[in-house]
Amino acid sequence: MNRILVVEDEERIASFVAKGLKAEGFTPTVVGDGITGLDYALTGEFDLMVLDIGLPGLDGFAVLTRVQAERPELPIIVLTARDSVTDTVTALEGGAADYMSKPFRFAELLARVRLRLRSTAAAT
Repeated sequence: MNRILVVEDEERIASFVAKGLKAEGFTPTVVGDGITGLDYALTGEFDLMVLDIGLPGLDGFAVLTRVQAERPELPIIVLTARDSVTDTVTALEGGAADYMSKPFRFAELLARVRLRLRSTAAAT
């Protein structure tokens, strides 16, 4: 069973994502700020992270940079309301495995989660 860290400060979205992931057999853990998200991501207990950019405490770009420096094998899917080309390129070049803009369809997020987990499993 894959453990997924969801770092999202909007409670409604975090709950929706966690509920959907749990229904699909994943074990989600939700945190609502960047500092806690970074701490959890660095534990090594998670197989994938879904990361918002606009977070309190430490923004998603800073979390992405730190996680990539210390746990580059952890796939990160950025899920954010920020949809500019600059933000997308910054995240992908910063090491994100994928980038999705809000609003989003859960089925698409789920497909991307499964793809990233398969890719990670095949690489190991």
